[in-house]
Amino acid sequence: MPLSTDDSPSSTTANPGGRILVVDDQPANLRAVSSLLTRHGYEVLTAGNGEEALALATEQVPDLLLLDMMMPGMDGFELLEQIQQHPELRKLPTIFLTAAQDRDMLLRAFDAGAVDYVTKPFIPEELLARVTAHVGLKLTRDRLERVARQRQELVNLVAHDLKNPLSSVLFASDVLRNDGCKPERVPRYLEMIYESAGDALGYIRRYLETQASSARQRKPVVAATTLHEVIDWLVQRYELQLESRGLRMQLNTPAAKSHVAIDGLVLRQVAENLVSNAMKYAPGSPIELSIRSSAPGFWQLLVEDRGPGVPKARQPQLFKPFTRLSDTDPANGLSSGLGLSLAKHILAEYDGNLWYEDREGGGARFVIELPAAAETVPATA
Repeated sequence: MPLSTDDSPSSTTANPGGRILVVDDQPANLRAVSSLLTRHGYEVLTAGNGEEALALATEQVPDLLLLDMMMPGMDGFELLEQIQQHPELRKLPTIFLTAAQDRDMLLRAFDAGAVDYVTKPFIPEELLARVTAHVGLKLTRDRLERVARQRQELVNLVAHDLKNPLSSVLFASDVLRNDGCKPERVPRYLEMIYESAGDALGYIRRYLETQASSARQRKPVVAATTLHEVIDWLVQRYELQLESRGLRMQLNTPAAKSHVAIDGLVLRQVAENLVSNAMKYAPGSPIELSIRSSAPGFWQLLVEDRGPGVPKARQPQLFKPFTRLSDTDPANGLSSGLGLSLAKHILAEYDGNLWYEDREGGGARFVIELPAAAETVPATA
């Protein structure tokens, strides 16, 4: 049965755009619906049977499914049942196109997951109105879900990155509170508290600026720093904590300044995460910080220890969210398993990279690689 005797409405219905998959075993019906929707700004995919429709939907997830209820082979009900087996398609809204007006048939369609139906032959304005409404709801829901995910990611970022400076504040204040240092060293601990609190506020400020920049669709200006400055900061920040354990940092830095194209606060944040991981997962091991030139136009910062390293079975998952370096949590519930995945993601935004290597003789090595700042290009090692 033809879908409509008039597919040329006099007025154009506004629509939010979107991709629609039309499934019907009658080629004439496919042409009529596809032509109508395409003229009104929708991207249209067509399929003549259930099997073809399922393959198309999994390859190019649509925003709406217009589905003929009665088809030979896999009918509309069977297709919806198959769609429910694919997580990415479970929320796909479906409008049934049907010549049947049997009440039981329509109830079965809604039970199968349909959100609406249109009878054939359809009135073009009615079909467009129903399509526009359901595509608009689907796209609005998708936007809200994206916003919710982005907000949760921001919460995870802030919670993770505030952990290190607040841990330094807690360490220094605990020493002072319990009279654990000589009077002449009190100013150093007070300075640690002050600087750590300032870093925490700096992280929050940067996140807010990043969010504002994203809202304006502007890419933040990339600053430059030197790896030497970052290492000096790491030594100053963690010297007292390592000293309390009878340890010191070991440094291997070339004389030439290593300018890299990244904001200093951002790089300190990433490197601090690697140092704090080494302190947690390799207790009693010295921590080595090294700088070396890499491929032309790149510098590397190495953070190494002589701890147990990362088990081979865990290494492929190392930079995925919520993955810890070992089965135990030496941070007593404060380790989220997000640090390495966030660090790798942050560096990628600056065209950098982060990876892990087993050290010869035992231990872990994490390598940060970043492009040299525009004015300085290191020679190949």
